[in-house]
Amino acid sequence: MHPVLFTWHLPQWLLNTFGFLPAEISPKTYGTLIACGILAAWFYGTYEAKKFGVRKDTITDMFLWLILAGFVGGKFFFYLEDPSFYFSNGHWLKNMGNGFVFYGSMLFAFPTLWIFFKNRKIPPLKMIDVIAIGGAIVHAFGRMGCFMAGCCHGVPTDSWLGVTFTDPLCNARPLDTPLHPTQLYSVFMLLIILSVLFYIKKHRRFDGQLFPVYLMMYAVGRSVIEEFRGDEARGFIMDGWLSHSQFISIFIFLGAAAFYYYLSRKAKQANGAKADRDKAKWQTHQP
Repeated sequence: MHPVLFTWHLPQWLLNTFGFLPAEISPKTYGTLIACGILAAWFYGTYEAKKFGVRKDTITDMFLWLILAGFVGGKFFFYLEDPSFYFSNGHWLKNMGNGFVFYGSMLFAFPTLWIFFKNRKIPPLKMIDVIAIGGAIVHAFGRMGCFMAGCCHGVPTDSWLGVTFTDPLCNARPLDTPLHPTQLYSVFMLLIILSVLFYIKKHRRFDGQLFPVYLMMYAVGRSVIEEFRGDEARGFIMDGWLSHSQFISIFIFLGAAAFYYYLSRKAKQANGAKADRDKAKWQTHQP
């Protein structure tokens, strides 16, 4: 839609003074929105983490590790879509700035963060609830960036929902043809997820509850939206039936459901044990 945020042609005097500067500066809208999302998530994370004694500089360190792990994982899974191309003739170096897979970022980021929490003695279950909302915020900004860049686009459609991409710099294909705005579908889905997470946060029954809910809801929503996706370069496990993302979504959903059940059962047992202790304590004080 608008892959370039703006173009600023540097004045000649500035170019003459600093010969190493480029003739023009053209920041990409995708990267700018991702940066905005990370900043918003950082503010949320520092505000929430302060409630259980985690310092701001610790959250900053955590975000740096999160960005690094997300970048490596997202790029690695992106290259796996066509490894023979990207891992030959140095193409992986030429595509460092574009193309990421969300599931790759998540699968690399989660164990990295868990190790970080353990090393810093931060309560991991409390923090992954913060990460769930922060991650959804970044993800929503990222999908808006996808819309502006034209990546992750949908199939052609005659529906009133169709959006026509005309800028030759964007990644949507074909141009000048109404396409399903699957990026906006994802934004809408993520806003629903955020609403549910904030509701659960107010009525949370155990620490860690938000994170598996986020994963399960996203896995289901992503699988549905995949049916409208038109960037088929991501590949299929079963041609035309099951994409790589849908295949991964199945395991993400099952893993998150199992994690939710484990945490729920553990919390129920802890509450039962506490009730037994309170009952025993009350009985010992009876005449």
